[in-house]
Amino acid sequence: MKYRELMKEENDSVRERYELALERIKGIKEEAAVKEVYRDYFIRTAAFIEKAAAFLALAEEDRLKDLTLEELSALNRELYEDILPDNYEESYANPAYAVQKLGKTGRLLSYLYSEIRGMIVYAAENRLFSITIYAELFIEVYNYLEEEDEYSYKDVKRAIYDFNMDYCSDIIEYRTRELLDEELSFAADIIEGWDLKDLRYLYQFGEYIGENERRIAEFLNNLPEEEMKAMAFTYTDGYRRGFLAANIDLTRKKTVNIRYHIGFERMVKYAIRNFAQMGLKPVIYRMAVDSNNKRQQLRLGYHSCGPNYQYDYDHRFDIGLYMDKAFHERRLQSYKGAFEKYRDKAAVYAGPSLIQIFGEKNFIPRVKAEAVKLDKRQQKLLVAFQRDSNMVYYQYIKGDETSFTIIAYPVPEIGSRFEEIFRETVKVNTLDNDTYKAIQQNIIDCLDRGEYVRVKGTGKNRTDLKVMLPELQNPEKETIFENCTADVNIPVGEVFTSPRLTGTEGTLHVSRIFLNGLEYIDLSITFKDGMITGYNCGNFSREEENKSYMKENILYNQETLPIGEFAIGTNTTAYVMAGKYGIWDKLPILIAEKTGPHFAVGDTCYKMSEELELFNPDGKKIVAKDNEVSILRKTEIEKAYFNCHTDITIPYDELAEITVVEKNGKETVIIKDGRFVLAGTEKLNEAFS
Repeated sequence: MKYRELMKEENDSVRERYELALERIKGIKEEAAVKEVYRDYFIRTAAFIEKAAAFLALAEEDRLKDLTLEELSALNRELYEDILPDNYEESYANPAYAVQKLGKTGRLLSYLYSEIRGMIVYAAENRLFSITIYAELFIEVYNYLEEEDEYSYKDVKRAIYDFNMDYCSDIIEYRTRELLDEELSFAADIIEGWDLKDLRYLYQFGEYIGENERRIAEFLNNLPEEEMKAMAFTYTDGYRRGFLAANIDLTRKKTVNIRYHIGFERMVKYAIRNFAQMGLKPVIYRMAVDSNNKRQQLRLGYHSCGPNYQYDYDHRFDIGLYMDKAFHERRLQSYKGAFEKYRDKAAVYAGPSLIQIFGEKNFIPRVKAEAVKLDKRQQKLLVAFQRDSNMVYYQYIKGDETSFTIIAYPVPEIGSRFEEIFRETVKVNTLDNDTYKAIQQNIIDCLDRGEYVRVKGTGKNRTDLKVMLPELQNPEKETIFENCTADVNIPVGEVFTSPRLTGTEGTLHVSRIFLNGLEYIDLSITFKDGMITGYNCGNFSREEENKSYMKENILYNQETLPIGEFAIGTNTTAYVMAGKYGIWDKLPILIAEKTGPHFAVGDTCYKMSEELELFNPDGKKIVAKDNEVSILRKTEIEKAYFNCHTDITIPYDELAEITVVEKNGKETVIIKDGRFVLAGTEKLNEAFS
């Protein structure tokens, strides 16, 4: 059954509620019988809901396809103009403006408006239930403020709390279904049903469509068919080879989750065909727009660049308005119930396949006092939910029965040399695996003899780390480093391990780095026995703000994290590309991690698949999958995982040395002053010449 027909059936049960709510909201817009201070908010928000309703009518009646490109572009801008950077300072979606105009109630109303803005994508997807419940919440809040008294603030806050408690199960269940149910084929229907040379298709998704989305779609449309097929093959074949490398039977699976950036539909269309040959149907869900399902400002799912990164950042912790222990338990119960309901579909889910982008303008967030923050109690609850919900996830989706792949391409915003950079990226993504496999084996042979590795920075880089290596019991048949070629992580180019925590110590420092879309200046992290003992950066004038920024966005509100991975990147071609085009600050971590040594804080790369036997191309079994924390999975699983993994890379030009030290004191240098010096790795330096 096609998506539109499916939603028509589901919408029938809520149609009357929706129409009643919409009629009441039209009345609110006309009467606005609240105190003067709130009148503008309710008039503007009611007007927005009417716009969303009009958009819904076009979508439900399948009339969006009848509009011209110019009409669709104007409609898209009208729906998003309120939060575009030029308008955001005077938008009620901006918590600073809302509090300035509405007092302390402004924080609640800014949250409400942000949730209501999700109606755009609900309308595009014909999700009448989601629109209706938020419309009813808007009416309820209006009623409380219609005759404001000393209790009104508490009434509004209670209404928000009760709403999220009441509808938590529905919201979580639908999100879980989006992950697993191929019948929710909204995006797939657009990709497979439209002539993608007709750019009107971009506006069917309901996402904000800017220059990046339009220009990348135009660019890909002009590439020869064979080039597009080759790009799609590199992407999907990496996925297939990931299953082969892990000796996982892909034929038992039926669905694959495709996550990508809008504009890449031509490539995705070929990818869907390739996956079909593997017996896989696509599940393609968008990034979450509601506070219940968001994970801070991370973009998990298909998406556009969006209208305003500051808007996303301001609302990253909106869940703090209603997060308490009771809600935590309700949310976790809903998550368990949803997976139990779709357990059969979870069993045949193969894992995600991601197309990432890079090249957007650098974003340095403004930290606003008016934005919702989590208190210490809520931070612990959020950490607990991430831990417990991950346990549920892996109960139904076995880590040793799934795989993934990731690839990245630039978008036009990267600059005037976009097309050159794009073609260079394609070359980087298709470097010869066999060449790197042989070179990397030389590095692994050296590392396998070591007791620890010494990593030091040069110049202004203050890195000075002693990284302890797991001890090999059978060097003839076992190895502690994985020889990583271009399958799950494209492009090729790294060797990595789970280091021994005990004895691992020192300072990791990078002068400038971008992680998950956020910039860090003068980032430093100190370790003792492999655990973070201190951290700081130079983004803000106050140390308290710097530490809070890192705790929220690198430690994900946890008190400490272990080093989950130590790796040496070997992709000097990618490094040189970044220097040639001056795009160091644009590279995604997927590529950047291959351009020097990197350290991941959080879980190991083998989380929830530690028992799966893996072998390097030389036939040796990879045995370093656990550290002293993750091994607790066997006795106290709730303490074993942190549900995050953030790679931090030291570029070659900030690197003085990587030296392997054996038990007998013998030292072997792998990299010296940013160049490979170990015998058998010299070819990697050719890219520098």
